[in-house]
Amino acid sequence: MISMIMTRKLCYLALLVALTFAPGASAAIPPAEQILPVETLFVFSAPDWRQLRAAYQKSAPSQLWNDPAMKPFREKFVTKWSEEFVQPLERDLGVKLDDYSALLQGQFTLAVTQDGWQGTEKNDGEPAFLFLLDAREQGDLLKKNLADLRRKWAEAGKPIRTEKIRDVDFAIVSLNTNDMPKTLRQFFPQRQPVEELGTVAAKPMAQAELILGQYQSLLLVSSSLKALEKAMARLAGGTAPALAEDAVFAANQLAVFRDAPAFAWFNARLVFDLVLRRPDEKPNPAAPNPLPLPPLGKILSATGLKGLQSAALAFRNPGDGSQMDFFLGASEAGREGLLKLLALEVKDSNPPAFVPADAIKFQRARLNFPKTIATLEKMLNDFSPTALNTWNFILSNGNEAAKLDDPDYDIRKNLFGNLGDDLITYEKAPRPSTTGATSGPAVYLIGSPDAEKLAAALKGLLVILSPEGRTPESREFLGKKILSVKLTALPIGGGAGPRTLSYVASGGYLALSTDAAMLEEYLRSTETPPKPLRELPGLAEAAQKVGGQNTGWFGYENQNESARQLFVTLKQSAGETNRTPTNPLTTAIPFAGPQKSFQEWMDFSLLPSFDLVAKYFSFTVYSGSANVDGIRFRYFSPAPPEPKAN
Repeated sequence: MISMIMTRKLCYLALLVALTFAPGASAAIPPAEQILPVETLFVFSAPDWRQLRAAYQKSAPSQLWNDPAMKPFREKFVTKWSEEFVQPLERDLGVKLDDYSALLQGQFTLAVTQDGWQGTEKNDGEPAFLFLLDAREQGDLLKKNLADLRRKWAEAGKPIRTEKIRDVDFAIVSLNTNDMPKTLRQFFPQRQPVEELGTVAAKPMAQAELILGQYQSLLLVSSSLKALEKAMARLAGGTAPALAEDAVFAANQLAVFRDAPAFAWFNARLVFDLVLRRPDEKPNPAAPNPLPLPPLGKILSATGLKGLQSAALAFRNPGDGSQMDFFLGASEAGREGLLKLLALEVKDSNPPAFVPADAIKFQRARLNFPKTIATLEKMLNDFSPTALNTWNFILSNGNEAAKLDDPDYDIRKNLFGNLGDDLITYEKAPRPSTTGATSGPAVYLIGSPDAEKLAAALKGLLVILSPEGRTPESREFLGKKILSVKLTALPIGGGAGPRTLSYVASGGYLALSTDAAMLEEYLRSTETPPKPLRELPGLAEAAQKVGGQNTGWFGYENQNESARQLFVTLKQSAGETNRTPTNPLTTAIPFAGPQKSFQEWMDFSLLPSFDLVAKYFSFTVYSGSANVDGIRFRYFSPAPPEPKAN
């Protein structure tokens, strides 16, 4: 026994000596939650950039982008990106971006901290941003790049001062809007001067400061010395409370983003507490607002967001597919408004047998309609009693119009009283005759304890949606009465202008659609069941990745068919010379100003035939569920097949 103890001690001593005198030995940089302060408002972090990069390389978007069939489109885009953005930006900055991309080795963290901000309108400070990047074995390159950057700033005449924090030198440089590189100013839309809007010019913003320095292999960049002092204190082993000690963060980390390659976290509790300290805006007698909004605190209370403690997002790609988790931290006892609506009851949310396998989208939510209406009405009243009075006035008009045919009609009893706790919708691909359509025919089904009575009671709502008071037309199909009416305002089905809504009671549901053929197909499914979606190969296995199909909310999307439609739309838009609504990608780019067209960059005429890349698209499933701690949404897409060796 003594010999074993002595041997163990000698092993410990040898290990200690090896670690102490190992070349370049230094303590590992701690994770973000041990560096950031407990009063962090928001954080996005990739704890290990190389792990995130590896996860992305296994993902379907990465494999699609690198597929040989995408080479013509990819090469033209990369060439234009380099010639018109990267190279000019490098000239403006006097740097090589590749020298900095090589630093992406360890953690990559961007955070916003309170930094003394109290949320009031007085000069109580502002939140601070803090950027952390661990270069790991590229620490010497980081040191060289920082020295080069300081030299170039000095040569450009920028005043630089140095502050020492915990024996580490930090360079501080003042910045203003003119310091933005010319290339970036061209690509980001410029805000119109206040004077041009015919209003009083605002006070100039205080000049911002950029502070950066290096601790071991860690790059630290911030807008606040105070924020850096706190971070450096924790890096040096200080005892100031860190984000990891926040009970809500720790619980979210354990439940949502532990070991995730990338995560984001929002401290809703602290942010809303600070925002609510801001005094209510006083009305301007000289220019009264005809539509004044309620105070912010009242809005947060009415919507229920005041009870939100946190929001957490995590991304994973374990090899069998891509996963994303989104969590809203809100205790069951404190849920009101929107949070109460999102917390659906735990019930069967499987695709019913009548949902066909060729449906490209499906969603089922066990929404308790009577409780939902009561919650919405409470929200309206809390938001503004006037809003609730307007709602009741609209219902009263519908009642009065319906009573012309039925003196005993009551919209709350006949319509709301016959709503159940099931909402189903599924959609098919656009028909060949509707080339270019962004959505296909869909059917909506509302569960009801008495669907026939619900269908008959729908007239009160139709009066509201159809000011002309049109009477529904009736026809028989397979022994069921299909009712149809043209409406000027339609909450389902999309499209502009009047559309015909058809509806029928069958199988415990009120089925509605703007496509009569879809409604007839639904009715035929009761006699001739189609090949069901729920038997789709791989669907049950994928559903388990999102918690199963009994959470109260389950959805499915055939990404293969959705992507096929997108390819068709993009190739049709290839001849356009301007950014138009028919070009969904170029209009979605968030930073391009109207003077800059990306049409030449994204030459959609060079996209391959979709069949050549269809293997990268399968389907996505998602679910929503609630427990005592919060509401969780999960998404999963199975991985594409392994690429074949060339």
